[in-house]
Amino acid sequence: MDEQINKKQTDKPTPEGKGKTPDKKPPTTAGKTTTAGKTTTGKTPAGRKPPGLIQWQAPMVKVLHALIPLMVASVYFFGWRSLLVLIITNVTGFFTEYMFVKNEKQPVTSAVFVTSSILALTLPPTLPLWMAVVGTAFGVVFGKMVFGGFGRNIFNPAMVGRSFLYVSFPIFMTSKWMESCTGFPGGLAKWSNDALTSATPLGIISKGGSVPYLNLFLGNIGGSLGETSAILVILAGIYIVYQKVASHRIVVGGLLGMLIMQFILWKAGVPKAMDPLSALLGGGFLFGVFFVATDPISAAQTDPGRWIYGVFIGIITVLIRTFSGWAEGMMFAVLLGNMFNPIMDYYIKEHQQAQKRKQVSA
Repeated sequence: MDEQINKKQTDKPTPEGKGKTPDKKPPTTAGKTTTAGKTTTGKTPAGRKPPGLIQWQAPMVKVLHALIPLMVASVYFFGWRSLLVLIITNVTGFFTEYMFVKNEKQPVTSAVFVTSSILALTLPPTLPLWMAVVGTAFGVVFGKMVFGGFGRNIFNPAMVGRSFLYVSFPIFMTSKWMESCTGFPGGLAKWSNDALTSATPLGIISKGGSVPYLNLFLGNIGGSLGETSAILVILAGIYIVYQKVASHRIVVGGLLGMLIMQFILWKAGVPKAMDPLSALLGGGFLFGVFFVATDPISAAQTDPGRWIYGVFIGIITVLIRTFSGWAEGMMFAVLLGNMFNPIMDYYIKEHQQAQKRKQVSA
């Protein structure tokens, strides 16, 4: 936490020629002060507890709670190596932010654990561990800390890290996947699954193949660590919406935009346009619309803006999936939405203020 600024000691004026009451120095744990009672040692004033190493923010803790079932599922579907990826990304994220805040005597925010966990859950199970480290560090530094830290970033840090990995190591991010473990105990009895595949459900369906809806729903498919089980993602997403950690406007807007656009392209017979249900359950759209698009810092800050932002993400995701060379488009759709959110919110607020002035003058 920021250092507390001590109040100035005000003295009554004394008649000219008489002595002045000396200024009182506020006590501090370091015992050093400057003029105006400001501490120069960075120590906490007496009576105040020094800031802890981590600032646990209630909304971020709720998001972490919601991610736990997805973390457990990643181990069940892909083995215990998934847990190691989660640990490595979180440790990397913590120390990366700590290097920036330690000199200012500031704690590391718990938001960095959300960033690191979300990034890990969107990675392929076979990604080399050092790449996970590089992607996490890049996302925290260039997606968050260069803007001034928590609350000031424009882009979603997890997606900044993932996009860096995506364009830097495309083979590892797009063509080296692992088939999910099935039955009991599944991946709980394995370090990782030896059965590899080069295609995700979206890639199979876009090429004319088919994947059973039940497999998409339960998660018995290849894919990223935490995105395969649609039912778990939906339940976890409903939890954070119910807890008012995620905006329902963004979620509903994203779902509507995606389903409507996908239905139009599918009915029009556009190549690579799959049926809406497969597009919804396959890939990372559900995870993205609940946990990525709803980031309270990089998302739109006005209610109308949240609706527009959600619909925008849904539409752009479908367009990228259908007309580009990438099977997935959620990541780029979120970053594009982040880019336009500040200017969109600005004009929405200007319009709202203009409407209020008209009502007052009427």
